[in-house]
Amino acid sequence: MSAIIHHFVMHQLHINAEQRLAIKPRATCFSVSPAIEALANEINQVFNQKPSKGVGGFTTKSAAEIAANHTSDNDAAPAVDVAESAPTFADLLNAGISDDSAFLSFSTAASQLLIKTLVEDGAVETGFVVFSHYEYLATDYLFIGVINTKQHVEVNQELELSYSDHLDVSKMRLAVRIDLTQLATQAEQFRYISFIKGMMGRKVSDFFMRFVGCEEQVDTKQQNKQLLQYVDDYLATEQLDISEKQSSRSVVGEYYKEKIAAGDDIDISELAGKLPKNEDAQIDFMAFNQAAEKPLEPTFQPDKAAVRTLAKFSGAGGGVTLSFDRNLLGDKVHYDPITDTLVIKGVPPNLKDQLNKA
Repeated sequence: MSAIIHHFVMHQLHINAEQRLAIKPRATCFSVSPAIEALANEINQVFNQKPSKGVGGFTTKSAAEIAANHTSDNDAAPAVDVAESAPTFADLLNAGISDDSAFLSFSTAASQLLIKTLVEDGAVETGFVVFSHYEYLATDYLFIGVINTKQHVEVNQELELSYSDHLDVSKMRLAVRIDLTQLATQAEQFRYISFIKGMMGRKVSDFFMRFVGCEEQVDTKQQNKQLLQYVDDYLATEQLDISEKQSSRSVVGEYYKEKIAAGDDIDISELAGKLPKNEDAQIDFMAFNQAAEKPLEPTFQPDKAAVRTLAKFSGAGGGVTLSFDRNLLGDKVHYDPITDTLVIKGVPPNLKDQLNKA
């Protein structure tokens, strides 16, 4: 399903002639054409599939207060053309983005605030700042991301070469998305802002948490890791054979794929309905989670890496690295916990060739 685009604009971050980090603004929002719709939907899909996203809400402190408390050892950061009394991101958003004119003003002022935050952090980031206001599955979203370009070479019919720069959407690493619907109706849940986490000298989340004035509430990577552990622990309490356990993990894997594709959150109560119930103990996965020392959040964003974990066994240590599909356990791979040995039947041909030549 495609998103309905309400407003879309981008501005350029660059180093100007005075060696200052500056914004080159676009004069108007883009008309919502099929090309813009395709680009906005591609950006939305890439963001959904990014692993390790943080979740939170607007902090009670302003972005300026957060920046003032942040110390940076980089005294050689470029100057920035932003007034010290700039409003916070929340102030700018509260001013409204209902029409193209208001959205353009918001995006320009927010870009200036982003520059100020980057410079105070001692970072210099260039590229295009994309602002997209859209509706997806009856939910209103605001997306902001910095996207760089990559050069492409084209060959015409006369075999002449030409070069052009294309937006490198797949490599997007600075991005934040605000669920405006949840902000308006369930702000107290503090789950309406999500942002990409990763490394760029320091955490990418550092940039955008100060820029947006966001406080992280949920560590989604940890929640996903914890969920998979709880699923394994829960299935271990059931009277299931290996194939039945693997079937249940496959159900969880398909559920993850559906949620990632749709850009939806993992819902623990929904997932519990897909797992087998212990009829003897009258306990299901929902009750199992609630009885845990650290219960999972009711909802959180899925991590794409979790799907691979559900499908494979893997481990490394002592100079040995092993990885194999879970459905091979008990078939081509047998584990004896008493002797702590693995027996593998059907060695991969390329490995067999290396062993024969050893």
